[in-house]
Amino acid sequence: MSNHLAIAAVTATLKHLLEQGASDEPAGTIVTTKPPEKARDGNTNQLNLFLYQTVPNAAWRNWDLPNQVKPGETGQPPLALNLFYLITTYGKDDDDLLSHQLLGQAMSILHDHAVLDAAEIKTALDGNDLHEQIERVRITPQPMPLEEMSKLWMMLQGEYRLSAAYQADVVLIDSRRPVKTPLPVLTRGAKDGGVVAQADLTPPFPTLLEINLPNQQPSARLGDILTIVGHHLDGATVSLRFTNPRLANPIDLLPQPGRTATELKVQLPNNPTGWVAGFYTVVAVIQQPGQPDRSTNELSFSIAPRIETNLSQPLIRNASGDVTLTLTCSPQVLPDQRVSLLLGDREILVQSRTVVTDPLVFNISAIAPGKYFVRLRVDGIDSLLVNRATTLPSFDLTQEVTIQ
Repeated sequence: MSNHLAIAAVTATLKHLLEQGASDEPAGTIVTTKPPEKARDGNTNQLNLFLYQTVPNAAWRNWDLPNQVKPGETGQPPLALNLFYLITTYGKDDDDLLSHQLLGQAMSILHDHAVLDAAEIKTALDGNDLHEQIERVRITPQPMPLEEMSKLWMMLQGEYRLSAAYQADVVLIDSRRPVKTPLPVLTRGAKDGGVVAQADLTPPFPTLLEINLPNQQPSARLGDILTIVGHHLDGATVSLRFTNPRLANPIDLLPQPGRTATELKVQLPNNPTGWVAGFYTVVAVIQQPGQPDRSTNELSFSIAPRIETNLSQPLIRNASGDVTLTLTCSPQVLPDQRVSLLLGDREILVQSRTVVTDPLVFNISAIAPGKYFVRLRVDGIDSLLVNRATTLPSFDLTQEVTIQ
C-alpha cells in the first residue's frame, strides 16, 4: 500500500529518470513538471512532464488488498488510480530538430523503464512508500488520436507542440479508515450443531405473509377478529405485537386457541382507551424452550374509527343555514390527531380540542336540507360506511344524518 504521496512519487520518479537519461546529450537539458502553456523556461534544451489526468483503475476498484483484509473482515478498498502524462520537448533557440531529438530520447528512456523499480521510487521523493505496494507501477505509451490531442491542447490554452502521452498504472493509495475485525466464530449454532437442512424451498424462519380482515374490509375495527397467514408460526408460546407511532409502547396480544404453524387468529379488544385509529404494524414473537425468541417480519394494517353517536335525531339549521354536529367515536381520538368529517362530498375539520375526552365538534356552514351519509376520518383512516357483510355491499344506514 502507499500513502497520499503516491501520485507525487510517480511524477518525481519519472522526472528523475528523464534527468538522468538526458544529462549527457544534448548538454544542458533541463526537465520540468509544469503545465504546457507555462512550461518554457529560458532558451535551453528542455523536457516537460505534465500530469494531465487521473482516472480510477477499473480492475482494482472496490477490491480489498490481500493479506490486509482477512475473510470476514470489512475494510475500505484502496484508491486505485491510473495516471496520464504528457511529455513535451523544446530545443535550444527553438530548434525543432533538437526538440525531436529530445522527444526520441525521452521515449527511449521510458521504453527501457517500462516498470518503475522500487529503489528508484523510494529515492525519488522523501516520505513516500509507493515502493512497498504489491502491484508494480507500469509505464505504457498512450495512443492519442489527433482529435483528442487537439482538444487537450485547446483545453490547456497553449500552442500545440509535438508531444507523447503515457499512462502510469496502477497507483494504490491506502484508506485511512480502520478495518472492522469481528471475533472468530467458535460454534455453529447451539451446542455446535451445525447448519439445519430442510427438504423444501420455504425459508426456515417464521414469516408473516398476509392479514385477512373480516368481510374483506379495507380497515379493521376494535372487536374484529384478524386472520394472520404465514409459515413456521408454531412455538411453545406465540404472541402478536402491535405498534403505532402515536402509542408510547407496543401492545401484545395472544392468538385465539386453535392456532397452527400457518395461521393465527387474534381478536382486537374493544378497549377505546388503549388504542388509537391509524396505521399499525404487527409482528409475531415465537418462543421455544431453550432457544432465543424469534420475531417475524412486519405487516401493516389500519384500524378505523367507529362512530358511536346515535344519528337518528335530525339536526336543525340556524337562520344562516349552519348546523353543529357533535360526535363520539371508538377508539378515542388524541388531541394531536388530524380529524375531519366527510359529509356527502364535503370535508369539515374538527374544532380545537385539548384533552382526549373532549367530544368531536364540527361546525357545518351553509348546508342544504337533506339526508347525508357521514364518515369520520382520523389520521387518514375513514370509518366504515359500506356494509360488506351482506350479499351485495350496501351503505350503513346508521351513519346517515338528516339535516332540516
